[in-house]
Amino acid sequence: MATIPITKRGAEKLKAELHHLKTVDRPAVINAISEARAQGDLSENAEYEAAKDRQGFIEGRILEVEGKLSAAQVIDPAGLDAGGRVVFGATVELEDEDSGDQVKYQIVGEDEADIKLGLLNVSSPIARALIGKEEGDTAEVQAPGGLRRYEVVSVSYV
Repeated sequence: MATIPITKRGAEKLKAELHHLKTVDRPAVINAISEARAQGDLSENAEYEAAKDRQGFIEGRILEVEGKLSAAQVIDPAGLDAGGRVVFGATVELEDEDSGDQVKYQIVGEDEADIKLGLLNVSSPIARALIGKEEGDTAEVQAPGGLRRYEVVSVSYV
């Protein structure tokens, strides 16, 4: 099985979700199913069907999260020493060569990516273009609006 890179923060987030699913969501849906059963005829009981569907979703998500955690390769960005190169977990400050706008991203795993928070999926076009670059290098990214060029202003491991 291939390993999935994930930051320490991302692994903690998945563990917290798994704990919530097992200790809060699963017992709640079991209770909802038993209450719906107590109402009698299950063949025309919408609450029962909805609870069973919800239970299927929760059990599926538990299996998915457990699988991701078992295949996870947890990487602590603070412990990295990549010699100034952009690698998984690195925080990169970029400058758009056309507009001069500066942005800051951390390259993270798929499950923790959130562009609004500056968390960039490692398999995204921008992250793939940045991997291996150093300060002062230029990365070219094929965006929907055409080719974009970004200069790597700084690389840090925090």
